[in-house]
Amino acid sequence: MEITALKATARKPRLARRERVWLVSLAVVVGFLIIYPFYTDPYSLSVVRDALTFGLFALSLDYLWGKTGTLSFGHAAFFGLGAYGMAIVTIKFGIDPDYAGLLGLAGGIGLAALVALVVGYFLIFGGVRGAYFTIVTLAMTVIADHIAVGWSDVTGGNSGLIGVPPLTVSVLGFNYTFFGLPLYYLILALCSVALLVLWFACRGRYGSILSAIQDNELRARTLGHNTALHLLIVFILSAMLAGLAGAVYVTGTGFVAPDMIGLLLSTEVIIWVAIGGRGTLLGPIIGTFIVMRLQQEISSFDTKLWPLFIGGFFIAMVFLFPDGVLSLFRRLRTLVASRPAQGRGETRG
Repeated sequence: MEITALKATARKPRLARRERVWLVSLAVVVGFLIIYPFYTDPYSLSVVRDALTFGLFALSLDYLWGKTGTLSFGHAAFFGLGAYGMAIVTIKFGIDPDYAGLLGLAGGIGLAALVALVVGYFLIFGGVRGAYFTIVTLAMTVIADHIAVGWSDVTGGNSGLIGVPPLTVSVLGFNYTFFGLPLYYLILALCSVALLVLWFACRGRYGSILSAIQDNELRARTLGHNTALHLLIVFILSAMLAGLAGAVYVTGTGFVAPDMIGLLLSTEVIIWVAIGGRGTLLGPIIGTFIVMRLQQEISSFDTKLWPLFIGGFFIAMVFLFPDGVLSLFRRLRTLVASRPAQGRGETRG
């Protein structure tokens, strides 16, 4: 039995040194965010909370774009579907407040998953790839935006829906409301769990299959992998994660508006992922924090400067750090590691 246990342990993939450093760094960041509320004011806490929520949204796009190479230019549609699903269920249906939050959460995520299933099935199994897939998803978010504005009886039109209640969970007769500090910790937990689950899933055989599809889908298909099914599953899971972010976001703001489903947010999330580092999972969350912090600081001087600055900043990132800000840390680590070796070589000479 001991030999069998040793063999089973040997078959498990061990963590490489780089992976251990990644996990330790993540633990340090999460630990800092846990104690952060005790050293800040409520407004700053709300800013970090919103950044974490949009970071979860950026993570959902990176799972699709970074791991399969499939760019969706309409990912805000799923974020908005989650937000509108939560708002409509909690406001329009007249459900008991003790259960409306969870039903709204399920409705928002389910709506995003359903749309992703229908759209993704016809696109992916229809052989739509590359730029054509991006264009169709771009059209999808434009259609979703027009529906949100035009279907005013349900969505509230341009004014949106106001009065979304905080998320309330009823367990064994006890009601717990996530608002303020509890909502902050809930979003931090959701973001951390989603990041760890995707990271562990993508570091094994499953991640190798997705990498093979990204590199050469035809070759992966000839090796026996159902590439279309894999892409569809990733697309649906990515949409569900975006819908979760949207549903949780509106429970903190209390309202939903068409700009949560429009083209501008779809463009912004692509920038967050690109600046953080596509395919790194953690990078898009960091990129979201960087961009939102810069937007807050620059807009405090002049709101007209922000569009010019983000355009110039993104162009500079493309030339200086095309792989995102995380590549800067990798370059610094490589530089530091190479210096002792160069010193030993000079001493031997």
